[in-house]
Amino acid sequence: MAIFEGAGVAIVTPMKENGEVNFEKLGELLDFQIENGTDSIIICGTTGEASTLSLEEHIECIRYAVAHVNKRVPLIAGTGSNCTKTAISLSKQAMKDGADGLLLVTPYYNKATQNGLIRHFTEIAKAVDLPIILYNIPGRTGCNIRPETAAYLAKNVENIVAMKEATGDISQVSHTVQLCEGALDIYSGNDDYIVPILSLGGKGVISVLSNVLPKETHDIVAKYLAGDTKGSLELQLKYIPLIKALFCEVNPIPVKTAMNMMGLGVGGLRAPLTEMEETHTNLLRAEMQKVGLI
Repeated sequence: MAIFEGAGVAIVTPMKENGEVNFEKLGELLDFQIENGTDSIIICGTTGEASTLSLEEHIECIRYAVAHVNKRVPLIAGTGSNCTKTAISLSKQAMKDGADGLLLVTPYYNKATQNGLIRHFTEIAKAVDLPIILYNIPGRTGCNIRPETAAYLAKNVENIVAMKEATGDISQVSHTVQLCEGALDIYSGNDDYIVPILSLGGKGVISVLSNVLPKETHDIVAKYLAGDTKGSLELQLKYIPLIKALFCEVNPIPVKTAMNMMGLGVGGLRAPLTEMEETHTNLLRAEMQKVGLI
């Protein structure tokens, strides 16, 4: 059984003016998502600025989210690292604190060979008793999970059950699905190709767009899974311009900017991320106005 079907939000980490994590605001965002149909919460991923959270903040964000969500929807904790030992430690803590699943990004900067990826993910998986979603985003990490590697892990490691696919390479996704023979659930990691991933048997999306349009992102998936492929595609295409605007600068700069425009008060970004350039801000504002967000 899939960890979830539908739209999971890769939720932002709200910050106070002094740069500290704003846990009160995080609770409000979690409620906002659940009340508007989000099917799963993914905490401490790329969109959550996990790379600039201290170890203590990372653990506390997961612990807080688990307690606040309180099993209303599945809570998936981002516990990946380019250090296998660190990823194991974070994953064990997330399991102890009650997470429903884990999201493990490929090792970044130091990268790994395909054999290294197999060892890395296998060691983490063996250390915990939780379902695991691999996160393949070579544009950020410089490290790609090849289809053959994904298939090996899916068929040989019991709790590696899914992959968040953010390569942007639909041919590779097709090959992965073919080799895995149903042993690996696929989630779109890019909001602009939710429907193409669903057409290959995908279970849904782990979404940035959901931060601002939770119901609509949920509906893209729900309509498709209910057999309304035309309605699903119409929604997907409707929001393509906004999706492009949400990625006109590196994520999560635009989505946090958008949420602040909506009055959600998520605060600023941690260095080295900076505020949006004026031309990009104007573009984002215009696309948000077109869909009635502001």
